[in-house]
Amino acid sequence: MSEQKTVHLIITRQDGPDDKPYEEEFKIPYRKNMNIISALMEIQRNPVNSEGKTVAPVQWESNCLEEVCGACSMVINGKPRQACTALIDKLEQPIRVQPMKTFPVIRDLIVDRSRMFNALKKVKAWIPIDGTHDLGPGPRMSENEQQWRYELSKCMTCGVCLEACPNVNSHSNFMGPFVVGQVQLFNSHPTGAMNKEERLEALLDKGGLQECGNSQNCVQACPKGIPLTTAIAKSNRDATKHLFKKWLSV
Repeated sequence: MSEQKTVHLIITRQDGPDDKPYEEEFKIPYRKNMNIISALMEIQRNPVNSEGKTVAPVQWESNCLEEVCGACSMVINGKPRQACTALIDKLEQPIRVQPMKTFPVIRDLIVDRSRMFNALKKVKAWIPIDGTHDLGPGPRMSENEQQWRYELSKCMTCGVCLEACPNVNSHSNFMGPFVVGQVQLFNSHPTGAMNKEERLEALLDKGGLQECGNSQNCVQACPKGIPLTTAIAKSNRDATKHLFKKWLSV
């Protein structure tokens, strides 16, 4: 009989937020069409490392398993991406799996993405609706505007763009490329435009557009192909016009 094919994983683990990270190796049985999530589930089913020692199961987050929720973001072979779409057959072994370094680690591959949700609050990434009464049909929008907003709406707050961005680090307050895209999403809606100036003011505050170095890593790393650099360019133009209007009104 031929030897059973295995998958070799080197996983960066951390027992708690204040604990020191360490690497642990696992060799699990190979199955056709495996992805990183199914490999982690195999380790959870039988948590034995490559030395034959029973260990605590690896902790990670996942939900939709179809690259929609953004929960399973991690660094796989040096690239931030979604674990659910990382197919074992397309990855070089040993496969190195790490948590994203941009966010505080809670345990193993689970990170705290609160900074992203706080950034969305800062720019008011919503459209205020007064009451629950019927507001009638929505405003008419051209097909081009609808398509632009649809592309921006694909953001799943996964954090990959922050992990890939060199300007998101301990020396910078940059909120990240994703939040600029969300400002464009809501400012480009006729109803959302009522709060456009508030959102632009937030982008001009600490951690805003001035922190972007235009490395363009974000648009290459985004798993949904969101045109983040175009959104940043549009936001820079809108912010400049906003500042000129403020200056002229003084």
